[in-house]
Amino acid sequence: MPQPGCIEFETKFEAVPTRLDCVPERAGDGVLRSGNRLAIDVGSVRIGVASCDPAGVLATPLTTIPRGPGDLAEIARLCTERDVIEVIVGLPTSLSGKEGKSAFEARTFATELACLIAPVQVRLVDERFTTTIAHSALRSGGRDSRQRRGSVDRAAAALLLQSALDAERLTGDPAGELVGAESGGVR
Repeated sequence: MPQPGCIEFETKFEAVPTRLDCVPERAGDGVLRSGNRLAIDVGSVRIGVASCDPAGVLATPLTTIPRGPGDLAEIARLCTERDVIEVIVGLPTSLSGKEGKSAFEARTFATELACLIAPVQVRLVDERFTTTIAHSALRSGGRDSRQRRGSVDRAAAALLLQSALDAERLTGDPAGELVGAESGGVR
């Protein structure tokens, strides 16, 4: 009997095939494009940078770059130095998926970076909770808020990159949306 004010409805379930041969070939095959990658967490004060090994097994925090004049050039230098195949840029969205001012700034930054480092690909990837998780991990590791400031951005970038690597390994497709230097915007 439904509670007062609730609507009663009937749910019907259909049998779902459980055979593994129903799964598309590419899904979950663990194949990842080989090559070095960078991920960046663009903040208003700092940019956290992370990198991974050429096999894409593990993302690790790399450095923090002050936001402002020369930040794009420094990221371009890191791309050349590490011979990267792509750069993942965190796209901050709300819990509902809506984009605000920070997302606009990340898109603008990603487009400028794509123009600077072409033909290296730049991709925007949802970064919800990466900074929160990074703060929590650093706090549980015994770092106070002042000690966390310098490392939280690069830790968030490492979480972002690991998430993108895992998504590509799971689906067979690169994570996020490609930013196009030729079109002057996101494709």
